[in-house]
Amino acid sequence: MNKGKLEEIWMTVSIGVLVIFMVIVGYQTFALGMGPPSNKEVIDPQKVDETAPFDNPGLSNSGNNKYELVMTLEAFAFTPGNIEVPVGAEVEFTMTSKDVSHGVQIPGTNLNAMVLPGHIQKITQTFNEPGEYLVLCNEYCGAGHQAMFTTIIVK
Repeated sequence: MNKGKLEEIWMTVSIGVLVIFMVIVGYQTFALGMGPPSNKEVIDPQKVDETAPFDNPGLSNSGNNKYELVMTLEAFAFTPGNIEVPVGAEVEFTMTSKDVSHGVQIPGTNLNAMVLPGHIQKITQTFNEPGEYLVLCNEYCGAGHQAMFTTIIVK
């Protein structure tokens, strides 16, 4: 084999691997809905308490064992606090921050999201196992950060 033939094989394999990678990522993003959120929904962080649905945060039933949880995050607090849902509930979290960047994580689940001031973050989690789920802020937000937590009780 000469040098030109080896380079041609290398280029063909490289392009093939890139095409396969792009097809897999495209399929995951569009067919499976695994793409990152686009931050299209915005809100004025100065007027969160006056803007629906954040003017009345809490849990509401939106269908057959489906719930929407509207939450606001601010200096060391989740509003509302402790939440109770039935086993098997699919909960769509609709969240925004009033002050600084916060992170929401529920250990033992795949729920992990950044909540930024001026943006509305939506993420869904199904709670199939009964128990108490700790909800943590995993983004340092100030001197009282370690006290920013709440629980979701699944019965």
